[in-house]
Parts: sequence; C-alpha cells; structure tokens
Amino acid sequence: MLISYEGDDAVLERADQAAHVLQYPVEDVLIAILSTALPEVEDAPLDMQGELVRMTWLSDQELWKIARSEVVREQDEQLNDLSQLQSQRSLTESEQHAIEALRRVYDQVTLRKARADVLLSLRGGSGLLAQV
Repeated sequence: MLISYEGDDAVLERADQAAHVLQYPVEDVLIAILSTALPEVEDAPLDMQGELVRMTWLSDQELWKIARSEVVREQDEQLNDLSQLQSQRSLTESEQHAIEALRRVYDQVTLRKARADVLLSLRGGSGLLAQV
C-alpha cells in the first residue's frame, strides 16, 4: 500500500528522528505509531470498543479529565464491602449481580484511564506517569 502525506512536516521529522534513534525504518516507526493510536479493541467489551477508538480524537483536556477520573466513592466502597463479604461467605444472587455490575464499572473506568494515558503520552512525550 502506498500512502502520501500532505501536512505538518514536523510530524514526519519527529518520526524520522525516532527512526534514526531506534535504527528502524521510518515506515516501521509510523506503523507502530498508527497501531498505538488506532488500537485493536476486539478484546475490549463490545459496548466500549467504539468509545476506545473515538478517544483518539479527543482533545488533551478531555483526555486529562478521563485520566484523572475515578469510580464514584460509593461504588468503590460497595465493591470493597461486597468483596470482603465474598471472602467470608457466598454472596446472595442479588449481591452477586451487584458485585459483577460494580466490577464492570471499575473495569470500564480502568480501560478509559489506560487509553487516555497512552494517548497523552504519545501526544506530549509524557503522560500521567511523568506527573507522579
């Protein structure tokens, strides 16, 4: 496949610099960047796949908001309580449904945060880990 590019030369210069430092062909660097920016989402829950791909086009401000988001405190406390209860006895059917729903919420927040951090790191050269 042949792709032509008309745009900011600085982008290609950064890719060329990375290729030189890594001693890789610039094509390999560009493919790696595209693969990261456009993730394979088949392993993500079906209801999140589109959202994870669309995050690529969010602004840095929107990504920072996601990266700093947390599970609502009440949900976190309920998840901890149910997890502790589960270690002591079998959960009732209602409790089992509740813990599964809370785990899905926790997993969704975690996936969003991880994706936001990857994108912020790609865009600015540093992401959340650099802020710690």
